[in-house]
Amino acid sequence: MLITRVITALCLLLLILPILFLAPVMWLAGLIAVIVLLAGWEFGRLIGLRRFWPYVYAVACLLVLIYFHDAPERRAIHYLLAAALVAWGVALVLLARGVRKATPGFTVLGAILGLIMLPAFGHAVMVLRAEGIAVLLSAAVLVWAADIGAYFVGKAIGKRKLAPTISPGKSWEGAIGGWLLVMIVAVVLGTTHVFAPTWFSRIADQGGVGLMIGLSTLLVAASVIGDLFESLLKRQIGKKDSSRLLPGHGGVLDRIDALIPVFPLAALLLAWM
Repeated sequence: MLITRVITALCLLLLILPILFLAPVMWLAGLIAVIVLLAGWEFGRLIGLRRFWPYVYAVACLLVLIYFHDAPERRAIHYLLAAALVAWGVALVLLARGVRKATPGFTVLGAILGLIMLPAFGHAVMVLRAEGIAVLLSAAVLVWAADIGAYFVGKAIGKRKLAPTISPGKSWEGAIGGWLLVMIVAVVLGTTHVFAPTWFSRIADQGGVGLMIGLSTLLVAASVIGDLFESLLKRQIGKKDSSRLLPGHGGVLDRIDALIPVFPLAALLLAWM
């Protein structure tokens, strides 16, 4: 299993890194379109769609992505990113409700949420990339640092369950550990301007270190919500992984679940600043 995970990870890096650093930006847009399409297929299955409907739903997600790219309204993408915040607010309410059996009403609501969340994620990647590769990567580093810190601290001292019915492995101690690691990364990148401009340095330069810490905390909370929401969807239909598209890693959503709410929020915060 470990060998499979490593091989898959290396293959993904060999695909993504050249596109990110060497290829024209449109190649990244094409990659994001593929990711949204695959994630849409997985999302459709997780909200209870059956037979050919997950494929239809995946195409619908892609069409929404394309529509907002070509929309005549100049600020259409920003409206989509703002709508994603509302959608994640609804997701937070669903998390508070807890795990229940998926109903037709939930499938309809989930379908609406996904048609906002996934295209917004795709456009947020491109908005952050337009600000600079380091801005995009630093937003991703925030999520990875929160995940790494939560894993190791949770394994070492985690006792109080964060969401026992949704994701029993997560603890409050782990979440705090992840936040602390993010704060270290944020302060280092925001004050020393290493690899600048990063998301952290942009926020610190505009609003100061205190605001940067506060907004970074908000992004950490968003990453936890994204992770838990996918876990909720999987719990409700009895799935361990969103799919088996990535050997050893599960599905596309399993890899990007925490990024989906963080990137739109990070892009909006930069725009508002």
